[in-house]
Amino acid sequence: MNKAGLIAAMAEKAGLSKRDTEKALAAFTATVEEALKAGDKVQLVGFGTFEVRERAAREGINPSTREAIKIPAAKVPAFKAGQALKDSLK
Repeated sequence: MNKAGLIAAMAEKAGLSKRDTEKALAAFTATVEEALKAGDKVQLVGFGTFEVRERAAREGINPSTREAIKIPAAKVPAFKAGQALKDSLK
C-alpha cells in the first residue's frame, strides 16, 4: 500500500474527506519526526513504538573493490511492533 492508498483507506474508515485525512497523516508524521529529533519515543499502546537507535561505528567492505572501509556511527529511526499488532497478524 502506498501513501495514496493509505489515505483513501483511512478516509473511508474515519468518514473523513481525503483532503482532511491527508492533513491528519501529514500532521502525524511531522509530529513523530519532531519527537524523534528531540530524542523522545512515540509509543502507541497496542500498535508499537517509534524510537531512535544508535548504530555503532563499524568496518565494512566495499563490494566493488573488496577494500575495507570505515562506516561511521549513526542514529537511525526504528519501529518496534506492539503485542496487539503482532497478535493480529497470526
